[in-house]
Amino acid sequence: MFLENNASLCTAMTERYYNDYGTWIRGRLPFRVQKISIDAGFSCPNRDGRIGTGGCIYCDNRTFNPAYCDRRRSIAEQLEEGKRFFARKYPEMKYLAYFQAYTNTYAPTERLKRMYEEALAVDDVVGLVIGTRPDCVSDELLDYLQALNGHTFLMVEYGIETANEETLRRIHRGHTFEQTRQAVEATHQRGILTGGHIIIGLPGEDATETLRQASVISELPLDVLKIHQMQVIRGTQLAEMYSREPFHIYSSNEYIELISNYIRRLRKDLVIERFVSQSPPELLIAPHWGLKNYEFTNRLVNYLKREGIKQGDLLEDGRAQ
Repeated sequence: MFLENNASLCTAMTERYYNDYGTWIRGRLPFRVQKISIDAGFSCPNRDGRIGTGGCIYCDNRTFNPAYCDRRRSIAEQLEEGKRFFARKYPEMKYLAYFQAYTNTYAPTERLKRMYEEALAVDDVVGLVIGTRPDCVSDELLDYLQALNGHTFLMVEYGIETANEETLRRIHRGHTFEQTRQAVEATHQRGILTGGHIIIGLPGEDATETLRQASVISELPLDVLKIHQMQVIRGTQLAEMYSREPFHIYSSNEYIELISNYIRRLRKDLVIERFVSQSPPELLIAPHWGLKNYEFTNRLVNYLKREGIKQGDLLEDGRAQ
């Protein structure tokens, strides 16, 4: 399995220590799949003035948009370019169209239908992953996605970031954790695979607060969780804050210890897609770990093995102790 974060590396090991995405996706699809990111030209209500301007304090989409992802091209053109990029190495690959940049449900439902169906019409595209905010889904859209889910792979991935209301305000997220809960539950109730994304190390949150949130996140009816470390990116509001009053950024060893304790508090059936993200070095202020994602995953698995740690091993009757 070849996916964006190499979380499936050393699967024989990860199966014993955490519920890894690579094993899970192989059980759902009969072929290798690779996500192809799409920039479909969306904005965000936290940028266009509907609820705010400037976006979240840490946000810069250049940190995760690959070179083939260009909003000046059509969705089909971006997918074809992405296919050419990956086919050189993996000619038998199938693809998931990943609507990633900004808020990919932030448009009238009829426009969204055209976009999603354009992606699914591309040869060898076998499903969709739709990244969005919990305050940007409607019942009308979820009803459509429920129907679409009947004949293709589909996941809706919510930017949760934190379960702390004060932090959500501090980072200018523009929604509440209660809105997250409602969106995740509404999506899950329709039988749609539901993913969530969180950031560990946000300003104002120490290790104790991070571990408190683990059981809160675990209680949401999520299927898949993506985790990554706080990164300070040049040109963001967070970078300005960091230059004025530096806050603690985890070292790789500190983060491994923290993430290990975090997953002990996650229910065992929750799939973990990734633990870290890697921003372009020219944009990254901190942290500088000098590790590729798969190298970090290897170090983490070795730590879990050495310490005898497994996902959910602090849970009793589904709750953290």
